[in-house]
Amino acid sequence: MSAAPLYLGVDGGATRSRARLRDADGEALAEASGTAANIHVDFDAAVAVLRAVVAEVMAKRGLAAADRARIAIGFGLAGIEDPSDATQVVEAFPGFRLIRAANDAVTACIGAHAGADGGLVIAGTGSAAIARVNGKETIIGGRGFTIGDGGSGSHIGLEAMRAAMRAFDRLGPKSALTADIIDRFGADAVEMMRWARHAAPGDFGAFAPTVFSRAAEGDPVARKIALRAAGAIGALARGAVALGAERVALVGGAGDALRPYLEPQIAALLLAPLHDACDGAILLVGGVIAPQREAAQ
Repeated sequence: MSAAPLYLGVDGGATRSRARLRDADGEALAEASGTAANIHVDFDAAVAVLRAVVAEVMAKRGLAAADRARIAIGFGLAGIEDPSDATQVVEAFPGFRLIRAANDAVTACIGAHAGADGGLVIAGTGSAAIARVNGKETIIGGRGFTIGDGGSGSHIGLEAMRAAMRAFDRLGPKSALTADIIDRFGADAVEMMRWARHAAPGDFGAFAPTVFSRAAEGDPVARKIALRAAGAIGALARGAVALGAERVALVGGAGDALRPYLEPQIAALLLAPLHDACDGAILLVGGVIAPQREAAQ
């Protein structure tokens, strides 16, 4: 086995985690995936998931603990808000050649523009925007499930749950969407409350596909929810442009589903990313992407 340096990019999100290993020429060697890794929600649990995906991707290439000294790891993680968060992550992975950690919006933006300046709107379990202009990164929105994330899958699911409860209590309109959710809980309002009390953002986000499916059928409640989320995405896009981002990309599981509900000028503005967040994390630690990987993965 060559002692050449290796680069490992990890995208740890609020729904799932992914890791990709590349060699010094940018060729992809192995990939792995795991569950959610939001350090803001549960730092220890997130680190355990990250260690597992790193170990898996190393094992797929036959790498042992002694090979850590060859590997630079870039982490793009949900929940990183300041340098102290990044330091905690770095300290949890001793023995590697280089470790850097940043908010997942940062690494996604780096990947989206192949390391160049630009903007990014994320519409996943959470939602946020980032502008990278003249080496300066500014995050817009996000701020977590309780006080932000208006264009996210988690808030789409939350709004669907709220609409269903209003319909159950005869305080709001009924529709196929509200019936879907009420039936999911056996038409038991107490069970809905108990579930919501302990649900994580990703749990709410699991209802987003149902919202989009019903919205596509013309369900008025579902369309209202989708349009509200699309409005939040539009505001994030405008925020990135206002900071000087000339090229703005849209990523995230809810992004494509929200496109039909975006204002036409916003839909035209938001482009596809050049690379994904795993490759953004690799670029963060000085790795490169092979030319044949120029398309988003």
